[in-house]
Amino acid sequence: MTSLAPASRVGRDVSFLFDHNGFVLKSRMSAALAEIGLTPRMHCVLVHALEEERTQNQLAEIGDMDKTTMVVTVDALERDGLAERRPSSRDRRARVIAVTGKGAEVAARSQEIVDAVHGEVLDALPEDEREVFLRALNRLATGLLAEPVATTATRRTRERAL
Repeated sequence: MTSLAPASRVGRDVSFLFDHNGFVLKSRMSAALAEIGLTPRMHCVLVHALEEERTQNQLAEIGDMDKTTMVVTVDALERDGLAERRPSSRDRRARVIAVTGKGAEVAARSQEIVDAVHGEVLDALPEDEREVFLRALNRLATGLLAEPVATTATRRTRERAL
């Protein structure tokens, strides 16, 4: 996490604000999902695998997970009876992650939890600022901050569970 800027700069230190708020939101999300035995990564895989037939690689890309993290996540979902690896109906060489009936129930509950955490965050803002805040974040996420800049620094895997 970015170190705290001098007191006179805290309100304008965009890196600190994004890092701090993202870190705290992730910790709140992790704690809330842990109550039903899930991690944010497990939630991400379940909800996106329910949308359509997707391979492990496709889900890893959506969740911004490396191969090792994805394998561990799917192994945990299989162990808990929430998902399983199956041959693709479109490509017999590929394997997809299929959510079980139990997994679909857990995914519905985990989505309620995620929505509640997001609701708490938005409720912390005055009502007239919520839509402006969301529009601004969306504009950044689809505009200037849509793609990382190529760099020689080591790539940091970010978790996308929301």
